[in-house]
Parts: sequence; C-alpha cells; structure tokens
Amino acid sequence: MHELALMEELQRIALATAAAQGAQRIHTVMLRVGRLSGVDPDALAFAFEVVMAGGIGQGATLELEVVPTQCRCGGCGQRFEPVDVIFACPICGELSADVLRGRELELTGLELS
Repeated sequence: MHELALMEELQRIALATAAAQGAQRIHTVMLRVGRLSGVDPDALAFAFEVVMAGGIGQGATLELEVVPTQCRCGGCGQRFEPVDVIFACPICGELSADVLRGRELELTGLELS
C-alpha cells in the first residue's frame, strides 16, 4: 500500500511546516489527486487517518480534490475527458498521448494554528 508511504511523507512535511511556523495544531490538509496518479483516494484517506492519529495532527481533516483526466487530440486539437483507458478523441477518433490533467499529486494547502 504505497498510499501509507505517501501519507507518512505528507505528515513529515506538515509537521515540518507547523514547526517552522510555530503552529501547535494541524487542522486541515488539502491535496489534489489526479485520476492517473496511481493513487486510490479511499486508501489515501484511510492512510491519512492512521498516520495522523496522535500528536498535533490528531483529528485533522483531509480535503481531496480529485482531478479528472483531460487530453488533447493531436489531430483536431479537441480537449476531452477520456471515457476509458483508451484515450480516443470523441470528435475524430484519433488516439491521444497528450495528457493535460490527471497526473497531479500535490499538497495544495495546510490549515494550522
């Protein structure tokens, strides 16, 4: 379960940020997770609860923004959300390798006090 390792690194970053700012509490952690990131949002949420138990992160909430996959067709230039694992343009049918969104795995914010 690599989500646990990701959450352990996230906790390390949150604790370091809290210490640098003199915060006593971590209230909210905000993440942006793309559908193609290889991360299961449910497993990530479970790992968050496990990792943040105890210490200044106890009771913190995780806000997940799941980013849909968006591609651009090389043939006609159309932007589209693929409906399955084959990224075929719905306008012209050409396969796309140009992924614009959906690979994100970003810490976008921390709420501390």
